[in-house]
Amino acid sequence: MVSASLIHPTAIIDPAAQLDTTVSVGPYAVIGPRVRIGANTSVGAHCVIEGETTIGCDNQIFQFASLGAQPQDKKYAGEPTRLMIGDRNTVREFCTFNTGTAQDRGETTIGNDNWIMAYVHIAHDCILGNQITMANNATLAGHVQVGDWATIGGLTGVLQRMRIGAHAMVGFQAHVNKDVPPFMTVDGNPLAVRNVNLVGLKRRGFSDVRIAAVREMHKNLYRQGLTLEQALQAMDAIKLATPEAAQDVEFMQSFLASATNGITR
Repeated sequence: MVSASLIHPTAIIDPAAQLDTTVSVGPYAVIGPRVRIGANTSVGAHCVIEGETTIGCDNQIFQFASLGAQPQDKKYAGEPTRLMIGDRNTVREFCTFNTGTAQDRGETTIGNDNWIMAYVHIAHDCILGNQITMANNATLAGHVQVGDWATIGGLTGVLQRMRIGAHAMVGFQAHVNKDVPPFMTVDGNPLAVRNVNLVGLKRRGFSDVRIAAVREMHKNLYRQGLTLEQALQAMDAIKLATPEAAQDVEFMQSFLASATNGITR
């Protein structure tokens, strides 16, 4: 049972929807029959939450958000697809998150502790990790993947199937048409790597040794004229020299080895 004291009388909630008793719902919000919302989540005024949508605990969804609408994909033919949102996310005004498509995994996934500002669009089949910041009007096309702790600047557009690595920083109004390696700062149109995301890494508690290893990987990729294959091989020496950073190096090597869209240069 939903607590009537937390639900505005003008909200329309389908009887089949599953809301924890601690969920609050603002005026004129509409919640569909296949929606599940966890404890202590708040849904603002005029929000529409529909489709096969599951939202975890302690999320704050501001007014006028549209979550769980069918994908903006002409191939979509009404297949049962989903939107999954984790815990402790902040979703600001006028955000639009769509469900997945049958042509991919059938699910759009958003992790935990993300800070998603106004007018952000997250299209079908995207996968977002945790602790991500997306500034106003950032837009993800379908099938995009964003790693933990990444930051995406305002008015940035990300093309279909691109990947943004963990701890990367994408600057204001960027055009992301290639994969963005982890730990890097990129911006512009055409997109270019500017440096290592030093501020972000320091804020997240990276030691000086780990940061030095990331800077060395940056040199391998962007300062020494190496091919991608040569840069990957050169990173093996960084692992041997700095065991403390071995996981960071392996993470970078795995990301680069699996890049099918090319990487931002």
